[in-house]
Amino acid sequence: MANNFLPTDITLHKQSKCLELTYGDVHYTLPAEYLRVYSPSAEVRGHGVGQEILQTHKEQVGINQLEPSGNYALKIYFDDGHDSGLFTWDYLYDLATKQDSHWQDYLNRLEQAGYQRQSD
Repeated sequence: MANNFLPTDITLHKQSKCLELTYGDVHYTLPAEYLRVYSPSAEVRGHGVGQEILQTHKEQVGINQLEPSGNYALKIYFDDGHDSGLFTWDYLYDLATKQDSHWQDYLNRLEQAGYQRQSD
């Protein structure tokens, strides 16, 4: 099975707390907070539709390390101890290419929950 969504380069920027994904000549910068709140783990997604758990207090989260998982995914170790959930290449591509809409959805859900994000 060919993987059309495999990045050509992956760079972890620990100081700015971002993951940079490159697909050919297109670069995407994904903040650690964004990746953390969209982690594909059961802790975030729940065990079914409607069981998602809104993640709060993740504004300052960083990434300690990255680890490939076979040829299909990336395991991200966050500095808040979260390291479950494998980010498949397809899922990372979706997060990269639809970042604006995903992020706005997250901000809307925070607002509905009455949570005020802490700015830098």
